[in-house]
Amino acid sequence: MQAGVIAVQGDVSEHAAAIERAAAAHGEEAEVVEIRQSGTVPDCDVLLMPGGESTAISRLLEREGIDEEIRDHVAAGKPVLATCAGLIVASTDAKDERVETLDLIDVTVDRNAFGRQKDSFEAPLDVEGLDSPFPSVFIRAPLIDRVGDGSGAPINDGDSVEVLARWDDDPVAVRQGPVVGTSFHPELTSDSRIHDLAFFDTVEVAGE
Repeated sequence: MQAGVIAVQGDVSEHAAAIERAAAAHGEEAEVVEIRQSGTVPDCDVLLMPGGESTAISRLLEREGIDEEIRDHVAAGKPVLATCAGLIVASTDAKDERVETLDLIDVTVDRNAFGRQKDSFEAPLDVEGLDSPFPSVFIRAPLIDRVGDGSGAPINDGDSVEVLARWDDDPVAVRQGPVVGTSFHPELTSDSRIHDLAFFDTVEVAGE
């Protein structure tokens, strides 16, 4: 199993470790590759789009030609997990003209809606499909303030948007087709269940 982590900006090691744990729980070995230029995405079975600075990420994806490869990956039905800034880039509307979204999930996202770095927090979160709360880490997290019917994301057209989790009644985790997006950082805990849910559609991996 080859897992690609979009690494044009930001740290990716935590995501790499999480997907390796999730794969191992299924008796598989994950080869994790860091993607900084075009040509690698087509060889990947799954993709991770981590946090960072969404304006920089979207600009670099377009410059390197990785954006179209990600769209082709999703069109082929291959899984993507997009977290924090990754969710912003994966959305259909980032409410910021500086962000060139990939239109993978039919949602509108309010960048940094949860506040600045000092406003970061961790909270137990009930996630659809998980049998116990997930320890969610919110760092300068975006807020999903509109969930569409799925038609706004042309690559995923026909797949409705499912809300997987809410915080204070606001969606913070969604799925449309093979794409899962979270406002929080699931990779910053030893609990790999979000990666398991995104890539294996199961909940066999428990936190350590």
